[in-house]
Amino acid sequence: MLKWIFRGLIIVFVSYIIYIVGYPFVVDVSSLKKKNPELTAMMKYRIKQWERDGKKIKIKKMWIPVNRVSPYLVKAVLIGEDDKFYSHSGFDIEGIKKAIEKDIKEKKLKYGGSTITQQLAKNLYLTPSKNPVRKIQEAIITWRLEKTLSKKRILELYLNVAEWGEGIFGAEAASRHYFGKSASELNAIEAARLAASLPNPIKYSPVGNSRFIEKRTNLIYFIMQKRGIIKEEYTEPEEKDSVPVLEEKQEEKELPSIQKDEPVQPQLK
Repeated sequence: MLKWIFRGLIIVFVSYIIYIVGYPFVVDVSSLKKKNPELTAMMKYRIKQWERDGKKIKIKKMWIPVNRVSPYLVKAVLIGEDDKFYSHSGFDIEGIKKAIEKDIKEKKLKYGGSTITQQLAKNLYLTPSKNPVRKIQEAIITWRLEKTLSKKRILELYLNVAEWGEGIFGAEAASRHYFGKSASELNAIEAARLAASLPNPIKYSPVGNSRFIEKRTNLIYFIMQKRGIIKEEYTEPEEKDSVPVLEEKQEEKELPSIQKDEPVQPQLK
């Protein structure tokens, strides 16, 4: 009897390992070259969550090509979420190291150091869970996305499936919901506010007056000015090198560091 139980446990364990490694290779990443996703895994997760909580919320989403998104929003999102997007292959090693150090210090899986590609992998195919299994699957899917799609397409997908509030997905839906205009018409400050809310869009509204949103918006806007993205007169701070630094409370997610002196990201082609 013990022998059969042992064999059964081995079969279960092997099946689980196959699932962990196999699932990321089964998802149809190649179809994303031309096909836009309908309902993502994150959207389905939220729908089940709303049903469980008895909430009557409908998903708002409208697809918009990346070349029609305001350049201000594209730059603001890159600055806020993944400033090294064009130079890495899906993983920000420095950001991951910092996240691991904080996880060890706080003795919990809390910080991710996720790039835009990693966030896209999670949004498309996985859940918000921070458990090690999900992170392994995310890493494999991230690698496949980077190998299969162009940076422009990855960014386009991300801007269209990112969560921007309860039931609000994508830049176009978010822009219309919060500012009453298309994402193509956003000005610099509006773009900075939308980007500022991405770390926790359920908790922080782009049009809210939270200290976190105000501070992060000002920093993103400052960097856009510094890099010449915003065509305005730029004035140096009174004190030398007194550039605001992103800080976050313990309950807020870890963000990739924003480097104020890095060159402007290359133009989308």
